[in-house]
Amino acid sequence: MGEIRVHDKQFEPYLNASMIAGRIKEIAGKLNKDYADKKPLFIAILNGSFMFASDLFKELAIDAEICFIKLASYKGTKSTGHVLTAIGLDMDLFGRDVVIVEDIVDTGKTLSEFLPQLKHQQPASLKIVALLHKPEATVFPITIDYLGFSIPNKFVVGYGLDYDGLGRNIPEIFKLIE
Repeated sequence: MGEIRVHDKQFEPYLNASMIAGRIKEIAGKLNKDYADKKPLFIAILNGSFMFASDLFKELAIDAEICFIKLASYKGTKSTGHVLTAIGLDMDLFGRDVVIVEDIVDTGKTLSEFLPQLKHQQPASLKIVALLHKPEATVFPITIDYLGFSIPNKFVVGYGLDYDGLGRNIPEIFKLIE
């Protein structure tokens, strides 16, 4: 696949569909082993993780549940700045093995604000699976337990990731040509 245009920007191929699928099979294999005797709850964070979560879930051979949530950031009244609210999280997490499914972790801000809310519900365990991580962009260190690809701090689109709403439907990942 050659270069593509999304809105006003040009992108070049970065991770093709077979690379992504192969890595997802590897991650699923580790999850199948680590959760063989458990029934984890996967919490996929929308919008970006929908393709990754779907493909990952299809590769799981264990008993597992999945729910999808959207994180909304509102201006808070305290000096901490933003309060993150999970829309759609109606599951009781107490004593559950929870796995967060994220498309990309860059600064780590979203997860650093969301994880304490989850830990407050006292899950038995809390792990993170992310398709992509940009270590150079990380400001809030997050432990990613299952990682697809570590990538440079470049803007990427496709496979659920968007540029101003477009590009999520592209089956591969492209990076911005600068």
